[in-house]
Amino acid sequence: MEFEPERQLEIIKRGAVDIIEEDELLERLRESCRTNKPLRVKAGFDPTAPDLHLGHTVLIQKLKNFQDLGHRVVLVIGDFTGMIGDPSGKSETRKALTEEEVRANARTYTDQVFKILDREKTEIVFNSEWMKRLTAGDLIDLASRYTVARMLERDDFQKRYRSGRPIAIHEFLYPLIQGYDSVVLRADVELGGTDQLFNLLVGRDLQREFGQPPQVVVTMPLLVGTDGVQKMSKSFGNYIGITEPPEEIFGKVMSISDELMITYYELLTDVSQERINDIRSGRIHPMTAKEALAFELTRRFHGEESALRAKERFRSVFSRREIPEEIEEVRIEREGERMWLPKVMLRAGLVRSSSEAVRLIRQGGVRIDGRKVMDTGFEVETSGSFLLSVGRRTFRKVFFS
Repeated sequence: MEFEPERQLEIIKRGAVDIIEEDELLERLRESCRTNKPLRVKAGFDPTAPDLHLGHTVLIQKLKNFQDLGHRVVLVIGDFTGMIGDPSGKSETRKALTEEEVRANARTYTDQVFKILDREKTEIVFNSEWMKRLTAGDLIDLASRYTVARMLERDDFQKRYRSGRPIAIHEFLYPLIQGYDSVVLRADVELGGTDQLFNLLVGRDLQREFGQPPQVVVTMPLLVGTDGVQKMSKSFGNYIGITEPPEEIFGKVMSISDELMITYYELLTDVSQERINDIRSGRIHPMTAKEALAFELTRRFHGEESALRAKERFRSVFSRREIPEEIEEVRIEREGERMWLPKVMLRAGLVRSSSEAVRLIRQGGVRIDGRKVMDTGFEVETSGSFLLSVGRRTFRKVFFS
């Protein structure tokens, strides 16, 4: 393995909510390094809708982290469990999908996940492969290994039971079957959203029942949508679909708040924590950081050229009413990775002195890519270009060389 176990654990922990148990995971990572045998890392997706959005990719991004560390990802397409319907977080019984609907959705899932995952390091399985081979007796044996009392410990089941809302018997089967998937696959680690914690723990219990070491459970947060309030969902209209046109993805990412942008960086990208800290502290301008995020996510799903076109289109539309068509371009010799903004303003011919630049910044008259800069100590990155403006009428397109 390229990374030491402790470093691997640090990477895995980024953005995670629960790791049950962390010491077990570290021991498995150490054993993996000793034996040069990759861990089997499982995640399941029920194909209940044909398209994935960025919320789904939080888990996929974490799976990619495991792949980059040398481990084997097992992606379970829940074509069998999808016909039951995951009751997690539901206040009523879900409508079951037909086998044809599940299969059609599953085909699009397998196409989309490889926009992030390495196909060569990914094993895709359908849980109908083993579930359809179980006899009625096998299913009864599986059901005998868990109690109704334990099932009712689930928060959503408990609420429905207390309020008198119905719980169908087949809904109890869902966490059992998800857990049984881990037994069949001999999973070392299973990933899921925080709403999946109960189901993931059932997998640990069942592995013990079948004489296997219990899997380590890693949960990831539910991604907040573009509204900044509710979890990302098509039903809330706050989603960014990974098959949407490049301009839509770019524009939607640019619409999120600066605070939410940090979360997206942590959960959806491989950008270093050091750089994220620079964004959080304001050392990297929020507009610059958000544009870089929008470009990266658009590039991931549509390629470099489409992402570049989307960026230019956004800049054009965003600035249509505020910026003149003809803007003077200036090229500044870079001095390291960052330059003090007043020095850039001076080199760009926008001010006569650094002190004048500081005064203008304090007065709120300086903008980078349309975003006001109020920090007189602000440093700009010298790796790209940006639109620098002083007041309402003076603009420079700044490049570095």
